[in-house]
Amino acid sequence: MAAAAADPSRLRIVSPFIKLKALNRLLDAAPRALQVLTRFSLEDFSRGVSDIDALQRLLAAGARVRGVRHLHAKLYLFGQSQAIITSANLTGAALDRNHEFGVASDDLAVIQSCQDYFDRLWQLAGPDLTAPQLSYWRSKLGGRVLAAGADIKDEPWPDYGADAGLKPASHTPVAIAGANQAFVKFLGEGKNRISLGQSVIDEIGRSGAHWAVAYPAAKRPGGVQDGDVIFIARLTRDPSDIVVFGRAIACAHQPGRDDATEADIALRPWKETWPRYIRVHGATFVAGTLANGISLSALMDALGPRSFASTLRNLTKGEGNLDPRRAYRQQAAVHLSEEGQLWLAERLQTCFDTHGIVPHFELEALDWPEVPQT
Repeated sequence: MAAAAADPSRLRIVSPFIKLKALNRLLDAAPRALQVLTRFSLEDFSRGVSDIDALQRLLAAGARVRGVRHLHAKLYLFGQSQAIITSANLTGAALDRNHEFGVASDDLAVIQSCQDYFDRLWQLAGPDLTAPQLSYWRSKLGGRVLAAGADIKDEPWPDYGADAGLKPASHTPVAIAGANQAFVKFLGEGKNRISLGQSVIDEIGRSGAHWAVAYPAAKRPGGVQDGDVIFIARLTRDPSDIVVFGRAIACAHQPGRDDATEADIALRPWKETWPRYIRVHGATFVAGTLANGISLSALMDALGPRSFASTLRNLTKGEGNLDPRRAYRQQAAVHLSEEGQLWLAERLQTCFDTHGIVPHFELEALDWPEVPQT
């Protein structure tokens, strides 16, 4: 703590776990500028290895705080005077009880190298923590929010940190693993297409697609099974297209449970004519605007009759419609072929990697209705 008092001009911390009492010992030096890189995994807070109160204390002290997934490094930078590279988190156990190892250096070359590392990781870490976000985490830790239509009690706590450039050497797109079928579900109609400049989070809020996708009254979606993939798409204009901007895992339709309630219709009046649900969970959406999504026209141009299950069957039989654009006309959704599913999943994953995803806390702040008992 002497280093913090010796140079309070600026303090930069990299520590996966931060406990309030240990943090207060550093803040007693009243650093004039403060940046912190830590983890934003709610599991850490639920287990007590890191403190929500510590993050609150940092915000109150005027700190800028960012989160990094899988963070393991520990680094303390005191202005331009000293760098401490160590195995110790900013916790009482690490500072007072554990066998830790580290090195303190006032060598300018070492300090500069540590600053360069911090700056690179800071830029990759994403946006600063905000007070509303922290407040939401508190409420979530006090009682899980259950996604309608799915039992997620045994799911791990979410991690709100940025990936910070870490990617696996190879991966199977999430939408493919374990899935038997995949569908593209269309939101909107030909008469109410929207601009590619539409905000994705606004479209999610309008449609409720974070917890269910709707079908017309006369069409119960009996072909969708538990565990199927739903690619979520919106009819757009200029150009006229269908843009895939998210994906989710389906729950098979159950009459009664999956019919719009009076409260649902009061919130979204258009559900009076679109009252049948496929409830979804694990929804992931591309950040930004619909322009960041994937054009369904591009899929059809690339694969032709191999795009959809129906046109692929006709191609195999040598008869019937082979035009994928005719295959989905007047339909609420279209069943993808395996090749179409893989094509779309890979490109949507690239969109997620390029543009980011809508943060979980933004989705979880939307409406999440109770699942009716049947």
